Amino acid sequence: MEAIATQKYIRMSSRKLRIVAEMVRGVAPIEAVKMLPYVRKSAALPLEKVIRSAIANAKDKGMNEEALAFSEIQIGEGPRLKRGRPVSRGQWHPIVKKMSHIRIILTDDQKLKAQKTSKLAPSMSKIKVEKQVIEKKKRRKELKKHES
Repeated sequence: MEAIATQKYIRMSSRKLRIVAEMVRGVAPIEAVKMLPYVRKSAALPLEKVIRSAIANAKDKGMNEEALAFSEIQIGEGPRLKRGRPVSRGQWHPIVKKMSHIRIILTDDQKLKAQKTSKLAPSMSKIKVEKQVIEKKKRRKELKKHES
């Protein structure tokens, strides 16, 4: 069974969103939601919202929240706003404001999980490093609270 969530017309470049999406790909959706607030990228917030929406859709369909996995994370390009800035001698320099679409599909299929983990084995070390960084930040915050 699948749960789908989409968000369209996000005023952010798809390139910026794809960087954060790559970090989340091999992780369980619940872990991704816990991890994204600590990622220091502006793209983390819209991606987190769409993942939360997909999890809520899965709950409505009666799927087990713990058994969910990413089937697909799609970051597509949306329309572009063409703006400009006047410069010397009556000329005009273009400014392109890009938009993106996010589409996330969650599944509870165990076979898919096995395939994904076998494909992503080399990049799992990246994810482990990110988790360690997040844990260190949490510990630092706790130490600061105890000091003050």
